[in-house]
Amino acid sequence: MAGDRKPLGKSRRAELGVIDYTLAKRALLRDARIGVLGLTDVCDAHPELMRAARHVGEPTNNDCPVCAKEKLVLLAYVYGDDLKAESGRVWSIQTGLKMTAAHPGSSCYVVEVCRHCQWNHLKEAFTARRTAAV
Repeated sequence: MAGDRKPLGKSRRAELGVIDYTLAKRALLRDARIGVLGLTDVCDAHPELMRAARHVGEPTNNDCPVCAKEKLVLLAYVYGDDLKAESGRVWSIQTGLKMTAAHPGSSCYVVEVCRHCQWNHLKEAFTARRTAAV
């Protein structure tokens, strides 16, 4: 019966406001390809981001758009006043989304990183809506 179905999109992602940075990524890569930006401008990951990518990064099936020598990994950083000492730490994607949804006003930033050439880019940002906490 139709009444037995769960509403569409009833996942942690659906409970959060989402910003996708794909268009910004395309523009940045285009600027690198045509020479407006150099490789040092786009492959500039901070050493702490690289450390997190090596130890916490979740593998993807996507090749690095700059060097194509390695698959990208994803990291989640969660920020929020209610999180106290946990704010600003790196987490798995699922843990980051759960933490964000449980703390209205907090945000989760998903970053993609190439461990080979140090490409990094903000992929998505999630913000907990006031109704997200259950």
